[in-house]
Parts: sequence; C-alpha cells; structure tokens
Amino acid sequence: MQLGVVGLGRMGANIVRRLHRAGHQCVVYDRDPKPGLALAADGAVNASDLKDMVAKLQAPRAIWIMLPAGEITEKTLAELAGMMAPGDTLIDGGNAFWKDDVRRGRELEAKGLHYLDIGTSGGVHGLERGYCLMIGGDKGVFDRLEPIFQALAPGKGEIEPTKHRDGRNPTAEQGYLHCGPAGAGHFVKMIHNGIEYGMMQAFAEGFDLLRNASAKDGLPEEYGFDFDVAEIAEVWRRGSVVTSWLLDLTAEALAADEELGAYSGHVSDSGEGRWTVQAAIETATPAEVLTSSLYTRFRSRKDHTFAEKILSAMRAGFGGHVEPKKQG
Repeated sequence: MQLGVVGLGRMGANIVRRLHRAGHQCVVYDRDPKPGLALAADGAVNASDLKDMVAKLQAPRAIWIMLPAGEITEKTLAELAGMMAPGDTLIDGGNAFWKDDVRRGRELEAKGLHYLDIGTSGGVHGLERGYCLMIGGDKGVFDRLEPIFQALAPGKGEIEPTKHRDGRNPTAEQGYLHCGPAGAGHFVKMIHNGIEYGMMQAFAEGFDLLRNASAKDGLPEEYGFDFDVAEIAEVWRRGSVVTSWLLDLTAEALAADEELGAYSGHVSDSGEGRWTVQAAIETATPAEVLTSSLYTRFRSRKDHTFAEKILSAMRAGFGGHVEPKKQG
C-alpha cells in the first residue's frame, strides 16, 4: 500500500523504514530536508512540501502525521485537510489528547474526510521490535488500511499465547487493535502511559531501597547489606514475576554504570500522565499510584535521588529521552 508520512524524527523515520521492508511505499516530508533525502535513498518518495506530498499520493490518500502534540499537529492537519479530497484519511500517530481527536474526527467528517488516532508504543526500538498500535476511528477505514498496521505491529513473536482467548479478536495478539471511535486510540494510549509512569516509579523506588539498605550512620546494625543492584536487576530478569522491558532497560543501564553518573535525575513528563490523572478526576476513578508517580516527576526537577536517576535511565532506554541541560 501507499502511505504519506509527515514528521521524520526518531519514530517517524523508523515507521517508514519498517513499512518499506514490508513492501509498502511511503511518500515522506519533513521541514528538515535531510531525513527525507536519507529515506529516499532507501526507496521512499521525498516530497518538497505538503502540497507536493498530496499530489504524489494516489486516491484514496492516507497520510500519517508523526509530530509533537499541540499547535504544530493542529496546523499540519488543517493545512492537509484543505488539500485533500473526500474519502481521504488523515492519521495522527503522535501522543495527542484524546478530546482533540473527538473534535478533529467530527470536523473532518463534515468535509468528507476520515480520521484515525493511533496510540503508538515502541519508541526508538520500534524498527526492529515493531510498534504496539491502539487505533481509534471508523472501523471501515481501519479495515482498509489494516495491511499498514500489520506491517508495523510486532506480530505474535515468541510470546506465549494467552489461555482462554478462543473466539476473541485475533489482531490484539498481533500487537494492534481497533479500540473504538475517534479518540479511543489515544485514550487507551494515555492510560498505557499512565500505567507506565507507575511501573517505572515502582522499579525506581525499589532499587533506591536496595541501594540504601547498607550499613550507614543512623541505621540499625542489621542493615549490613552491600547489594550489587546491577546483579539484582539481572537476576530478576530471569523468571521473576516483575520481568519486563522496563526491567531490561534498568539492568542494562546499571550494568553500564551502577552509579548512573550520566543522569541527574531530572525527570520530564510528556503530557499523558497529566491527562491520565485528569481522566481519573473526571470519571471519579481512584488512581493513587498513577497520580503519585506524576507528582514524583514534578518533585524530581527540584530534588533528585537515585530513584530519579533510574527513571531517567529507563526513559533514555525506551524513548531516547534526554534530560534537560543544566541552567547556568
């Protein structure tokens, strides 16, 4: 199939490469011409601007936008909507706020255009591992573009099948799912990221406890441990109930430097955690762990501990997130 991709950063460029490997054709555009030219050398069709991209795509067109949430995405969607024809589809694969998706779906439907919101998880490793896709929008459009989703998703791989799934949706175990109407995809991804905050915080606090449980002034004498946290992370990867990709990333970071000297512990948040807490308030749903993990990130920008260094190391591992440079 043919797909337009706008935004060729860490994830956007790898989405193009993964689709190309599966035999799909991508027409690409980025304000910075360098990544588009590099992808063109690998077989993509580079567009000089959005108008040129629309012209190079065959109807019914589908364009995937992979840009930061906010003004730049809104502006790009509006500009493309003015160029496209009824029956075409616009896709936002970034981390948008789900209520914006509901509004966009209605606005574009009035113009005869389709809209899909796709929560995309996989970070900088998606090219090889594949992307978990949580998709909202018209089911008919999802069905038409399903070969794209199949190519991007990781597939069953070596994960043990879940028992009692007979008769259930087969796409979920492939790593992609139509979650509902416009907004549903990014709502599910928002909750996914909220859970991610909580899981990361649990690992961070646990390793901080291990590191501090050695004989120190003021501690009872029975705290005579001298734990090697890198080795503990590694043994937990082998058969424990907390085995996960986040633990893999933690073990890798600790093996490289047990003190995590490259990290200050300043932990940013990208929005989804705040939106998750907002949804908890609006639905009167208790979410103590998720809320606390968000507040810890706020505190980390003023007071850092080893736990926050663990958080920073995990964020760098799965998403390539770099800590802000120190001021002054």
